Amino acid sequence: MNRKGDTIVAIGQSTGEAGPGGGRRFLVDLGLGMLVLVAVGTAVAANVGGPSSPGLAAYLFGALFGSLMLVRRRWPVATLLVTAVALLGYYMLSYPPIGLAVPVAAALFSATEYGRLYWAVGTAAGLLAISTGVRIGQGDNLGFVLGLEVPTSAALMATVIALGDSLRSRRGWRAELVKQAQAAQLEREREAAARVEQERVRIARDLHDLMAHTVSVISLHTDVAREALADDPETAIRSLAAARAACRNVGEELRATLHALRAPEGTHESPAPGLDRLDVLVGTATDAGLDVRVRTAGTPVSLPAIADVTAYRMIQEALSNVLRHADASTVLIGLDYDKDTVVISVTDNGRGSEATADTSAGWGIVGMRERLVLLGGDLDVRSRPGESFVVQARIPVRGRA
Repeated sequence: MNRKGDTIVAIGQSTGEAGPGGGRRFLVDLGLGMLVLVAVGTAVAANVGGPSSPGLAAYLFGALFGSLMLVRRRWPVATLLVTAVALLGYYMLSYPPIGLAVPVAAALFSATEYGRLYWAVGTAAGLLAISTGVRIGQGDNLGFVLGLEVPTSAALMATVIALGDSLRSRRGWRAELVKQAQAAQLEREREAAARVEQERVRIARDLHDLMAHTVSVISLHTDVAREALADDPETAIRSLAAARAACRNVGEELRATLHALRAPEGTHESPAPGLDRLDVLVGTATDAGLDVRVRTAGTPVSLPAIADVTAYRMIQEALSNVLRHADASTVLIGLDYDKDTVVISVTDNGRGSEATADTSAGWGIVGMRERLVLLGGDLDVRSRPGESFVVQARIPVRGRA
């Protein structure tokens, strides 16, 4: 098992950290091992209360304690247990005292650093209990053992355990920060992808509106040219010129759209037109044979870009529907401005329709309604057989626009 804090851990389990920092970690472990060797070797050499000559074997225990630091990352629990068992064996051989906490301090720190807190606490408590029991059984001074030696060893062990756990917590905290940063980056990428998808939908709607309107104008003019070609060549020429102009205009808008798509993000503005080009739209419909009038009420205000595009496309789609379906001769475009909204209406004098608002003109009116809902506005389509067809849109000047 490899859960932090679990009491059952595979002793030989590897927790090694491979990567570009392996060389630096090896130097750290080597330095820690040398520190343990020096500390234990100094205590052996001091030979406080031990035999006259400890011998080479006592120093080899110090080398063992130090060399275990080289594998402390891969096998922290094994390092701790081998150190504890070796320390007990050292004292069983009656070598000079080297303390209880110093030889195992680095092993306790390592085990805790890699999430083996229970093993570290249990090993420290076991060593303290065994040492205390043996010292008391040997008749050592209780005041010295219980009043100085045990509290000192316990304090040192607790300190290194706390230090290791603090380092582990800090690493976990930093890892969590990295995880959160990665999650935030993924969320930003998802939001960017959503914006791209929304932009694609917007462009698709714009192209639908543009192509539907242009095709309607071209179809009407070519029909007029075909019927007038023999009897009224001048009318046929004017109709063909108007169809050619419509082709040129749609070509310009398509090129602008492609340029916007190819340009880096943020280096261009929306290529879609707004109400500032309403006169061009009216002129195209007039050339197609409609008598188009524009009525403005209130004080015109500048609309947000997306609302301006929506207003233009709504009028364009309504005029396209008049050309294709209404059999009308006159169209009235109303622009009513107030403080918070602009109400746009397109009314013709055609034959009307029994179709519903969503099916009267294919996807055009559906697309208009979707645009307006996104802006917080609404669309109203009214028609009865033999009467005019009215398309009315309310577009917020502020708010979600």
